[in-house]
Amino acid sequence: MAIQNVNSDVAIPMQTGKAGPANAAGGNDKKAGEESLAPQKHRIMGRFSYLLAWFGGCVSIGTFTMGSSIVGTLNLLQTCVAIAIGCFVIGIALALNGAAGYKYGIPFMVQARAAFGFSGTRFPGLVRAVPAIVWYGFQSWIGAGAINAVSATLFGYDNLVLFFVLFQFLQIGLSIFGFQGIKWLENVGSGFILLALVYMFWSVIDRYGEEITTNLVNVEGTWGLPFWGATMLFLGIYSTMMLNVSDYSRELKEGTKPGLLTVIYAMSILPCTLFMGLIGLMVSGATGVSDPIQVFSSAVDNTPLLVITLLFIAFAQVTTNVLNNVVPPTYILMDVFKLKFRTSTILVGLLAFCTFPWELVKEESSAGLQMFVQTYSAFLGPIFAVMVVDYFILRRRKLDLDKLYDEQGPYKGVNYGAVIAALAGAMVALTFSSVSWYASLLPAGIVYYLLMQYWQPCQRFRH
Repeated sequence: MAIQNVNSDVAIPMQTGKAGPANAAGGNDKKAGEESLAPQKHRIMGRFSYLLAWFGGCVSIGTFTMGSSIVGTLNLLQTCVAIAIGCFVIGIALALNGAAGYKYGIPFMVQARAAFGFSGTRFPGLVRAVPAIVWYGFQSWIGAGAINAVSATLFGYDNLVLFFVLFQFLQIGLSIFGFQGIKWLENVGSGFILLALVYMFWSVIDRYGEEITTNLVNVEGTWGLPFWGATMLFLGIYSTMMLNVSDYSRELKEGTKPGLLTVIYAMSILPCTLFMGLIGLMVSGATGVSDPIQVFSSAVDNTPLLVITLLFIAFAQVTTNVLNNVVPPTYILMDVFKLKFRTSTILVGLLAFCTFPWELVKEESSAGLQMFVQTYSAFLGPIFAVMVVDYFILRRRKLDLDKLYDEQGPYKGVNYGAVIAALAGAMVALTFSSVSWYASLLPAGIVYYLLMQYWQPCQRFRH
């Protein structure tokens, strides 16, 4: 067989039956757009650069929506605490599931072979890829709407469809540069994002201070189950990323201990989540408006600042999409269909058109979209639990890379023990929907461990 060297388009012959890591990602500098599924040897991000990349990639409009959704349930203090807890829980989860990628330089789809098998990885891959493509199109439509609003304000030209097409092709163009492009886009953009968020936060308090005090500060709220459900809402925004975190951790230079890595994840996610969540909570609590473009626009008093705010919304969609919604399905297409990185990236961008985001943003589509989110979210916790139990408990943090790249080896086919465990956890998650992610972890992890220990068809996957 053959694999693609990360620094070349030339196929390198390997031993029969093997797709081993021997010639993977060598010590030479990796050029833009040259990504592969082989173990990563040349890593391009230091700790600070890695923190900024996650910071820039976590400005999700979904966070604003989550803040809006808990109006009337929690007060301002409880919301802050819920966001902080959610961010640190997901920080721990990212550090745990990203440990294999960080140690061995392997992406998510290769890591998942140990638990699910070569063919079985299509199950977690599908759970990760489909939502990413849907949100790619959805957030691109939001970003295009912001650009269209700028055009209408400054030039009187209104053409949302045109701006959507142009905006999508812009993101496709940025994505084909791979992690080199992502690194600089996120690192440079994070400063602008932080300043814009601080400004918006101040503007909201200045404009709606009295309403915020009345509706959000001087209310009792609750520290009960709805509070813990709110923590899951804010960590759930990033729960898709916890599956494929190895796609990113393999780019971080070695030498960072797990505790520090957890802090890096949590502190990169916390500022954006706190600002966006609280802005959503405060503005929706004060005005009852939940549309992000209307909300941000209403808090700005003059045209130049309105333009800057709208451009921030558009830019935030680019940084979030490129990191969170392009890389995962791109690697999955590379694994399943043996495509090159750039080909897969372009295909993912074109597939985002097929999600018909202009239909998803309609009010009558909200119930279906919410059901879609609840359905795929029910599988995120169980798959995470299976992968963590597999790596830390069954394999004691030791992986055999030759076997992970050997399509005819012990990981050939599907490990049905992992699939059954994930489905069992998903059933529990759907039963306890308000805290689904938390509720699914133990059932999925325990079932997977027992099946791997005692069910005969799973034994070959323990090698």
